[in-house]
Amino acid sequence: MLTRPTAHSLRITGQTLIMGAIGAGIAEAIGAPIAVLTGPALFVSLAALAGLRTGIDDTVRNLVFLLVGVSIGSGVDSSATQAMLRWPLAFAALGVMLWATLWLCGRLLHHGFGLDKRSAYLAAAPGHLSFVVGLSTGLNLDTTRIVVIQSVRLLALTLTVPAIALAFGFELTGQILPPGPAMAWTHLGLLLLAGLALGYALDKIGLPAPLLIGGMVASALGHTTEVTPGVMHPWLSYAGLMTVGTLIGARFNGITRQALATSLLAGLTVTTLTVLMALAAALPIAYTLGFDPTHVLIAFAPGGLETMIAMGVVLGANPGFVAAAHVSRLLFLTVLLPAFVGRIRKH
Repeated sequence: MLTRPTAHSLRITGQTLIMGAIGAGIAEAIGAPIAVLTGPALFVSLAALAGLRTGIDDTVRNLVFLLVGVSIGSGVDSSATQAMLRWPLAFAALGVMLWATLWLCGRLLHHGFGLDKRSAYLAAAPGHLSFVVGLSTGLNLDTTRIVVIQSVRLLALTLTVPAIALAFGFELTGQILPPGPAMAWTHLGLLLLAGLALGYALDKIGLPAPLLIGGMVASALGHTTEVTPGVMHPWLSYAGLMTVGTLIGARFNGITRQALATSLLAGLTVTTLTVLMALAAALPIAYTLGFDPTHVLIAFAPGGLETMIAMGVVLGANPGFVAAAHVSRLLFLTVLLPAFVGRIRKH
């Protein structure tokens, strides 16, 4: 999970983070929503498509996830425990929505855009990209086209979810942290160590984004018990979220403009349909559970786990609910994707 980075990977990482910082600065200057995420995502993706080398070293990425997880966990309070009693209904709706999304989007990509059935279902998957790529490679499918469609989905969601939030009437302020004094450096160090240890344990059992979840759980426990009071230092949170946005854009590294052009419409169409499906499931759940519709949409949105959790924090959603929903989404997909793909005979 943590390996020694090379000088070359660190140089590419540094260049990419500079691009992300420029993108965040431009987005902030023009008043773009959630500029710390959307600016780097768009600027770095355009740089990658222009042929510039982009990428974030795996160890740097994992350490940033740990930091972001601790920051997110600082916003967890006792109300999360009360909400847990209502979550099973949301999880059931999430599972049904995922099955329906895979079935509908898979058929659309197969009949409307010419992908073979197996590739269509994998390209339609609302998340779990590493698992999708593994299945695709093992089955000798059109992995490049699948990755392009998935990357379009991830970038489009990062850019459009804030707009959807605005359409709901949610006021997007620049606040990226819960209010309160900054935590002591000793407390931060303890939470990072605890999150690192827990992340290693979660990695052993195959949980996705283990350091993100480990940092979040350790921080949530520290804050609900008031052992480590305070919130993350603003500049650290800003740097972490900016790196998450940069990672989204860096996914377009090595993708040619021709490959993007052939799959752009398919990616945008599937993204639109999956968002509509998530919205259709989120609205009745929000009404039934008494949650803010925007917060449930963030929890159900088919974006990257770390991206949607971070965006949920920016929008003021319950971080425990959002994290639980997205981890459950990946676990559902781990079961659903082999079931969908495995029942199709190879022609």
